[in-house]
Amino acid sequence: MQSYLTLLESYLSKIEERSETFIGYPAATDYDYSVLYPFLKYTLNNVGDPMIDSHVDLHTKNFEREALSFFAELFNAPKNNWWGYVTNGGSEGNLYALYLARELYPDAMVYYSEATHYSIQKNIHLLGMSSIVIRCKENGEMDYDDLKETIQMHRHRPVIMLANIGTTMTEAKDEVQAIKNILRSYAIKNYYIHCDAALAGFHLALMDDNSFDFRFGADSIAISGHKFIGSPIPCGVVLVKKSNKDRIGRSVSYIGTFDTTISGSRNAITPLFLWYAIAKFGKDGLIQRAKECVSVAEYAVDKLRQALVPAWKNPNALTVIFPSPAKEVCHKWQLASENGMSHLICMPGITTDQIDAFILDFKKPNGCEIDHDIQSIKCSLN
Repeated sequence: MQSYLTLLESYLSKIEERSETFIGYPAATDYDYSVLYPFLKYTLNNVGDPMIDSHVDLHTKNFEREALSFFAELFNAPKNNWWGYVTNGGSEGNLYALYLARELYPDAMVYYSEATHYSIQKNIHLLGMSSIVIRCKENGEMDYDDLKETIQMHRHRPVIMLANIGTTMTEAKDEVQAIKNILRSYAIKNYYIHCDAALAGFHLALMDDNSFDFRFGADSIAISGHKFIGSPIPCGVVLVKKSNKDRIGRSVSYIGTFDTTISGSRNAITPLFLWYAIAKFGKDGLIQRAKECVSVAEYAVDKLRQALVPAWKNPNALTVIFPSPAKEVCHKWQLASENGMSHLICMPGITTDQIDAFILDFKKPNGCEIDHDIQSIKCSLN
């Protein structure tokens, strides 16, 4: 019988190997949270509202609040009128924002582009909301002419807008100001704008490319924590206006706090990860981190073009798009692909050496050989 420890060791070996060619999906790989490992010995729970400590003393809400304050400042949230929490990821942040928007405008129409993350359609279905899909431009950005025509046909209803700040495949950014101009042109006063900034919001704000934040009209913003910062556990942050959030909270006496989040019990380790990364790097260090990632992405575009591959990317994006290579190359390098196009994403931890190795495989006539497949490990004891 195979030892369970042997099985785990074998699986870990495969994970380590496959992580060397993990360039197609957005996740930083250069983090080290070993200093926080001792906290894993305890049953920590950030139950309920992060701004209110509960009867449960085993929590990290103080660290969560500090991390949230950093993001609130970064995204220019209105002073004394912001609220947020550390989520399980961007999808939960989108769900919370839509839930809040629905409570404000129950009869609203939701508008989102065809390049929007799949979580939006799922969340709209869960919440029972009406919605319309808007066409995209070639770069993945929303087609504002189509949006304008569509809103005109439904101008009698409040508007809930989903603006993408980094679409899944091309990392395109919808312009919040252009959206607001359309709403203004039809004198629509009841509207809510949520920015799904899971992919690109953090590094764009660090580089002052933040025309999507609260100052420019956002009512809520969701970002991922495991992408640009990096985390072994998926997480994210959602920020909203406190005056809107206050309409949905309710007190729960036995935990001594308010039920204002999607889940009751909440992860208390991921807020520590976010707080630690912010404390370790500082804002200046995070800015440099963003600049280095953009530089690697530009390197990838240049090197692919030199290899006669028509690669491109959107301004300040970390995502590089190109025609899909051989199936074996897509598998080895774990590339996200759609409609004959693939991409790589230069999150922290992706190096120019990896880019060079990928391009060598790309140029091989018949793709590349794959020595190992992580799927081959069976989670059973034989």
